[in-house]
Amino acid sequence: MRTFLLLLAPLLLALPAQAQTLERIKKNGVITLGYIDAAAPFSYADANGEPQGYSVDLCRAVADGIAEQLGRRQLKQRWVKLTIQNRIEAVRKRQVDLECSTATWTLGRQKRVDFSLITFLDGSTVMTRLGQGVRKLGDLSGRKIAVIRGTTTEAALRGALTRGLVTAEVVPVKNRDEGLQQLRAGEIDGLASDRVTLIGIVAQRAAGDAFSLLDEDFSIEQYALMLPRGDADFRIAVNRPLAKLYRSGDIRGVYDHWLGPLGPPSPLLTATYYIQGIAE
Repeated sequence: MRTFLLLLAPLLLALPAQAQTLERIKKNGVITLGYIDAAAPFSYADANGEPQGYSVDLCRAVADGIAEQLGRRQLKQRWVKLTIQNRIEAVRKRQVDLECSTATWTLGRQKRVDFSLITFLDGSTVMTRLGQGVRKLGDLSGRKIAVIRGTTTEAALRGALTRGLVTAEVVPVKNRDEGLQQLRAGEIDGLASDRVTLIGIVAQRAAGDAFSLLDEDFSIEQYALMLPRGDADFRIAVNRPLAKLYRSGDIRGVYDHWLGPLGPPSPLLTATYYIQGIAE
């Protein structure tokens, strides 16, 4: 019995540490939010270095909602710039409370981190220089396609090429900026990423250049906010403001501000908002 108690004691001591996010935020009055740059219109740093974007605004709404749930007038929002390569580990190690960019919810990732309600739906495609005559993935056979290393898009691209018997060379890059530079220089023939973020980086970084997107998507990407595993109370606290946004229809104002020029939400995204307007 003594051996059993000795083995059990460390486990019992470890359990509360994974459920103290709300208590810590309430005590310190600070919520730490992570984001990645160069993922407009979802997350990026403006000219003053301040985080902006659709996902950033959702996290701000979540932070305000958590403050209300904790009985505080407001919380100080501490923003941490992350990279696509380190964002999952930053959440897993609790260096940030919430990650606010373009993370795709997958079952594999959910072994390491948890996710909020779905915040957006996008599809992965390939951007090419205008005039290359590329309309579908098969047209890139024998050419080079860059993709950010370690992303769900890389895995989806390799799978789509294999299924379609397309013999394109996959060129891993660190981020979209690096891929865009290589595409402009003619070092690669295509840049694979999420459709809306490709439009966003061209709008921000490539004035005067002419690009085109494939007519097809080779994957669907379900975005959600990443948060640490093992803290159900914090996950509920995060989802409550999101569900309220969806239920009230106020999400449309956030969408229109950042994505309105692309047209109204798709029927699938509209249904996603509607279904996730979970009642209290």
